[in-house]
Amino acid sequence: MGGGATRAYNAVKGMILNGAKVTVTAAFPHYPHGNIPKQYRWKPLKIEWQEGVKIIRTFVPPLPSKGLAYRLVLFLSFAVSSLLALPAVGKIDIVWAANPNIISFYPAQIYAWIKRVPVALNVDDLWPEDMYSLNLLKPNTLPAKIAETLARIAYHKAKVITPISPYYTLVIANRYHANPQKIKTVRGGVDTAKFKPCPSKNKKEKFTLLYSGAFSVAYDFEQVLQAAKLLQNQNIEFILQGAGELTPYIKNRIKQLGLTNVKLIDKILSREEVAKLLCQADALLLPLKDFGRPYLGISSKLYEYQAVAKPIICIARGAPALHVLQTHSGLVSKPGDPEALAKNLLKLSSDPQRTEKMGTNGRSFVERKASLNKIGSQLLDAIISSYEKA
Repeated sequence: MGGGATRAYNAVKGMILNGAKVTVTAAFPHYPHGNIPKQYRWKPLKIEWQEGVKIIRTFVPPLPSKGLAYRLVLFLSFAVSSLLALPAVGKIDIVWAANPNIISFYPAQIYAWIKRVPVALNVDDLWPEDMYSLNLLKPNTLPAKIAETLARIAYHKAKVITPISPYYTLVIANRYHANPQKIKTVRGGVDTAKFKPCPSKNKKEKFTLLYSGAFSVAYDFEQVLQAAKLLQNQNIEFILQGAGELTPYIKNRIKQLGLTNVKLIDKILSREEVAKLLCQADALLLPLKDFGRPYLGISSKLYEYQAVAKPIICIARGAPALHVLQTHSGLVSKPGDPEALAKNLLKLSSDPQRTEKMGTNGRSFVERKASLNKIGSQLLDAIISSYEKA
């Protein structure tokens, strides 16, 4: 579960569709709650196969992804334990370091030195800039300066950089002075065979708005719940599905506000179950929190939403909002404004033709620009260029 895992999975599958052979080194499953399945607990590593891919999973402690301290322990423990997989990796031509955090570059660099191959660095999240936005790290402090130094080294040492958003290039090239010519944007992508429109069904009694994903501090569920309160007497239902550190808060607020039109599905679902759930909703929600600066990244969740041909309600400033508007696949609400969110929901629920058109636009976009085959081809082109320059 999680955006980073989804994007890595999509990238691997996309590269395989384009003829590459891929071996994955990954941490034991632990996100977001820290509950590691029994078959992995306290082992140094475990080798398994999934969809034709060799996966070497290595040790991380059973800690929830909550707060900076726990996250750093998880990041650093994997940076060390991932080196245990070296003997099992075999012959490789390149290492692709898939982050959400920049620390992944450093074990990748050790792999590269030993295997004598180049490193390509993926950028899912800008790090440490995202830590600043989430108030997990203060700018201009000693830890922040150390983090920025680590980022600068990684951006300069990597042979190619593959950010998921074109807007990341502004920071990577301008702030860290990385060579713009080695920065190749490759979208997060979506499995359009798994995430696809449902067969048409009889019209439901209620218009349903669904959020599916992590209940993390990056999202503003208070605004969503306040909008639900405004729409208590309307024929609209809110469904929140996922797990994470904000789960107790959401449960308490639903009870405090007396919300009868909000359904909480407090569990993690498989990708297939998520695809089916998205398909059954009338509209899909991305409620990003406003941290005082526009978002530069584009969530893989948006591509999944578009792939099932449903209109999107996007609460955000910056790249996610622009993506929804430019692809004509939904409506954008201002962060922190539950009234605006409620109005947009009423617009969609009262205009079936408009919702259908937005859904069709989204599906058309991902088929053309963000399918696994498409992103796999782009990623391999970028990686091969770094191999040729090495």
